Amino acid sequence: MNETVKEKVQKALGEIRPRLQADGGDIEFVDVKDGVVKVKLKGACAGCPMSTMTIQMGVESYLKRKIPEVTKVEAI
Repeated sequence: MNETVKEKVQKALGEIRPRLQADGGDIEFVDVKDGVVKVKLKGACAGCPMSTMTIQMGVESYLKRKIPEVTKVEAI
């Protein structure tokens, strides 16, 4: 079965979601287009000053490693 990029992203986000939830936050998949994944941070993550680093160093690097089609992750 060939998974779409969207399905791969949703699966990968599911793998990192428990780490965010452990800190009182969460992440919601919004869309993926032309390699750019859009997510929404929720809970404690939404107002956290470290959220930019979480997105870039955590979520983006993880998704890029697992899914070559991903070029960037943006929080909206």
